[in-house]
Amino acid sequence: MFTRIRRLLSQFFSNSRTINNEPLNKVSLIVIIVIDIFILINVFTGLDDISRWHLNPTQAYPCYSEWKNYRETTLKDKDYEILKFLPTDNTINSPSLQQTYQQEEIGHLGKVSEICLDYATSKDKIKNPENQQTIKTIISKEKEISSLEQTNRNIRAQYDSTLLEKIAGQNRQQSINLVGAEKAKQQLDQNNRKISTLKTEISNLKNLLLGKSESISFITFLKDNDKFIALEKGYKQASFWYPSIQLAFQSLFLLPLIIVALLSHKFALSRGYGLISLISWHLLVIFFIPLLIKVFEFLQIGAIFQFLFDIVRTLFGGLLFLISYAYILLIPLLGFGIIKFLQKIVFNPKVQAASRLQNSRCLNCAKKIHHHDAYCPHCGYYQYVECPNCNNLTYKNLPHCKHCGHPQNSHNL
Repeated sequence: MFTRIRRLLSQFFSNSRTINNEPLNKVSLIVIIVIDIFILINVFTGLDDISRWHLNPTQAYPCYSEWKNYRETTLKDKDYEILKFLPTDNTINSPSLQQTYQQEEIGHLGKVSEICLDYATSKDKIKNPENQQTIKTIISKEKEISSLEQTNRNIRAQYDSTLLEKIAGQNRQQSINLVGAEKAKQQLDQNNRKISTLKTEISNLKNLLLGKSESISFITFLKDNDKFIALEKGYKQASFWYPSIQLAFQSLFLLPLIIVALLSHKFALSRGYGLISLISWHLLVIFFIPLLIKVFEFLQIGAIFQFLFDIVRTLFGGLLFLISYAYILLIPLLGFGIIKFLQKIVFNPKVQAASRLQNSRCLNCAKKIHHHDAYCPHCGYYQYVECPNCNNLTYKNLPHCKHCGHPQNSHNL
């Protein structure tokens, strides 16, 4: 097995840095490497673009996160918080929430969830000038409360200093504190009364806002358990399949490039176009690198990983590190299978030998030779082996002797 791997690696490096079995000069090799890097960057850019073509779960279910947070939060004013949006001068003229959701479909495959569109429609009804003004007033009063509370904290922090100033008989005009010691309590009481009044006004405004028909309709929509369950199910399904969809689109991007590079490489080899053969080989390698990387990414986050994750979680609870053991076992097996496939199907010397013999090519390097050449003038490979049955010379790597038809076992080749 290791001999085969070494042979494959030797063939790989030979194809990567030789033209017609002649080594590249250093300048040409640098040029090839620069071209490889440039193409590789563009391939990854294209993969990134095509992977975003389909709507991701957050784009397809844009209301899920906000709705989920609303259901899980224990805040007293959570109904108001879900209604609140920070109004600005151009809020009325800005796109509606439904339009914002629908804009995600432009230039993408997939559709935004109908439940989220209904969510946006219901929430958009709250966005009217009257409700905006109410929210502006609430925010303004909350800022005023915050300012008064900060003033009270400053007065309390400075009280000891103002008391010492009074004991020392310091002139009030020379003080750096907000109020004198004798007025501190009076100012605190006055501010607290204002804060209490503002909180009452804010409470009344919130109740007014929550009592509007459009607000009641939206809160009722949020509390519809069946709709949220359907939304959550759709979101989880989208999250499960999205890595697989990404891999499918990335494969569609790479496979035509791989096929064109492979056909070009085979054509160049058959015609003896060394430079084209070298470039097409490099392109083939460059196109395979991202494909392998994306496959391994898929194994980490895709449907297979989710399947293993569910099995481990069901059988072993929190022992999720066992997934790493599974990958340590599976990945080498997968690599071994790929090597066996390449050795038996793609780079099988017996399969290659039959084709090369028919085209009068060397059984080793596939260069053109004369029909009766015993040694390849390009690589020096000996083309024949002695048949164990009739002792005549027959071609290597072919299944039967050309003289007596006796089967040629692998140890005789």
